[in-house]
Amino acid sequence: MSFNSYGDRITVTLFGESHGKSIGAVLDGLEAGVEIDTEFINSQMEKRRAKGKISTKRNEADKVNIVSGVFDGKTTGTPITVIIENEDTKSKDYSKMKSLARPSHADYTGFIKYKGFNDYRGGGHFSGRITAPLVAVGAILIKYLMSRGIYICTHILECGGIRDREFNNLDEDYKKLSRCEFAVLDNIAEEKMKKKIEEAALEGDSVGGILQTAIFGLPAGVGDPWFDNFEGVLAKGLFSIPGIKGVEFGAGFDFARMKGSQANDPFVVENSAVKTLTNNNGGINGGITNGMPVIVNCAVKPTPSIYKEQSTIDFANMENTNIKIEGRHDPAIIHRARVVADSVTAISVCDMLYKGNL
Repeated sequence: MSFNSYGDRITVTLFGESHGKSIGAVLDGLEAGVEIDTEFINSQMEKRRAKGKISTKRNEADKVNIVSGVFDGKTTGTPITVIIENEDTKSKDYSKMKSLARPSHADYTGFIKYKGFNDYRGGGHFSGRITAPLVAVGAILIKYLMSRGIYICTHILECGGIRDREFNNLDEDYKKLSRCEFAVLDNIAEEKMKKKIEEAALEGDSVGGILQTAIFGLPAGVGDPWFDNFEGVLAKGLFSIPGIKGVEFGAGFDFARMKGSQANDPFVVENSAVKTLTNNNGGINGGITNGMPVIVNCAVKPTPSIYKEQSTIDFANMENTNIKIEGRHDPAIIHRARVVADSVTAISVCDMLYKGNL
């Protein structure tokens, strides 16, 4: 078992640290002959890039180097390795607090897990920086799914208490989001969210929110009971994204406040296709897709690296102390995380499709 790998038939293995020489991923299991669209990969990487006052000042080029598994622009069927160089690191920002547990970070747990041999700089292997290669390999699979009529899109449903509208017309919403740098469906909500992020930055603080992802074009029948059900497999992937603290499908926790007559999705045949009149179950019944769009929400916590003084411990000396974090940090990660959610979703969907031979 590899603890840094995900998937069964389609697998992704991550490597590298935030302030190491490079980071990367190995994508294995994808069939031969799949066209690699480097322009699309670059456009996906651009969606993750830090921008302006609402992001960190760390400026990485994130040039994706594919060093194996691709020949003459198409996959060979062997493992695809992507490497991204770390070019804008400032490791000295972390040297003086190597044994201080930054609140809500993996400093203490990583120290315990790896017996003090972990790379603490910038969070090391636990850093959100490692999502960059996830986006790179995810882009390959997103494009692969598109060629089969399956589409994935994510928007910021909520940020800093400001709410975007729900998905409405998925075809039109998908087109809009594919062009968006800040992924919202309501332009007024975008301006209000950005203002909330900027205000938090000025206060030395941060904000969180909710990402909403739609998968449409999926056939019915994807997923297996009990432990390889669609929700479970996808949730496992989504929870691997740093900062994701909650995942719900369809109506999610709102089911707790419904009656069965409100929660059930009545079936209907329309133009020789099976559909449901509502989609409270988010396109999934019994852990298996029913052909309706899969809707999943992810709760994204506020960036834990803030500039306010906080209480913590020095775990090397077992003393209580205070910490004031320095360096370059995001006042919100949600706008950069949406393409990561798309990428992990694509990995999960491809894996389940391959397992079902669909």
